[in-house]
Amino acid sequence: MNVPRTYVSKIENEKATPTLSSLERLARALEVTVPDLLNGGERTRQEEIRELIEDNFIAEMLPFLSKLSAMQLNSVLAQVRDLTLRPRRSS
Repeated sequence: MNVPRTYVSKIENEKATPTLSSLERLARALEVTVPDLLNGGERTRQEEIRELIEDNFIAEMLPFLSKLSAMQLNSVLAQVRDLTLRPRRSS
């Protein structure tokens, strides 16, 4: 974040309020969005579903999911969930 560790500690212990630019740098360092950082990364299931369905890759996979076994489906969904929770780094 390019800030002193003591500043981060103060933020963690609610002794300092981060600036918007600090929040953006922290979110980037943690590979999350600022809204996810502010709400603890807790999204509703509906938000997760909506986001997944909007993804072109997921939309193409939907017809094939019904052909997977329960174990295969759980594995695929876990991997997809992991990808959505960690935003891809842009080049």
